[in-house]
Amino acid sequence: MKRFCARVAAAMFALCACAAAAWAEPGGYSRPIDVSLDGHRSDFLFDLVTIFIGILFLIMVAVLFWASIAHRQREGHKALYDHGVSKKHLVFTAVLAGAIFFGVDGTALVHSADDIANGFFKFPDKDPNVVNVEVYGQQWAWNFRYAGADGKFNTPDDVLTLNELHVPLDKPIYLKIKSKDVIHSFYLPNFRVKQDAMPGSITRLWFEAKKPGHFEIGCAQHCGANHYKMRGWITIESQADYDQWLKDEAQSAQRRYDEADSDAHWGWDWES
Repeated sequence: MKRFCARVAAAMFALCACAAAAWAEPGGYSRPIDVSLDGHRSDFLFDLVTIFIGILFLIMVAVLFWASIAHRQREGHKALYDHGVSKKHLVFTAVLAGAIFFGVDGTALVHSADDIANGFFKFPDKDPNVVNVEVYGQQWAWNFRYAGADGKFNTPDDVLTLNELHVPLDKPIYLKIKSKDVIHSFYLPNFRVKQDAMPGSITRLWFEAKKPGHFEIGCAQHCGANHYKMRGWITIESQADYDQWLKDEAQSAQRRYDEADSDAHWGWDWES
């Protein structure tokens, strides 16, 4: 028992050391690199809960280690059977459980409430710099729609892309999301956000990019036989590069526009 506890503790410390080393290098055996304004909020809670659980686990191993030494079988030692229902046992259990509950769960709850109110649910409806995009999920692809020069959605000058989302740096991106068929889940692992795409209703999501690059868009909801194929890409670029891309796409969209193509007119009027 003693050797087992020692090995478990050593393995725990080694795992923590490997995780710390991996987190320091993007592309290691860790979570995707964070490129967002608010992603650190999610990472902080993840690390906080991991540390708490690790500490509690090590305490448990230490108690088992101590018990294996102090109460090992020996001559003259008489085992004592106890139901553990005395007042002192119940008080000790209640105090210990309360300390863990309020210390771990309470801390996570307080930080989560703050993150929701001041981060993930603080939608940039009134921000003059916001970039609005409509997202339409279907089996098995993501469709994106940008308003054209008239600033209105679902008009002939809209820019439409398939599995390709472009956003500028340091500007809030506000998405309205809908599904054509079944429930999908729009997932941006590098931004620590996801939102369900529901048929018949519109959901919303926002984020702000802080690092340039090319990152994956996934679907976090099993949506059919080819769910694994439902992926796209988000390109984060400078404002100048984004403006040039949008200008080029607008010209291409005008050439591709077909009034008779009803499937391409899936957009909706944007409402704040």
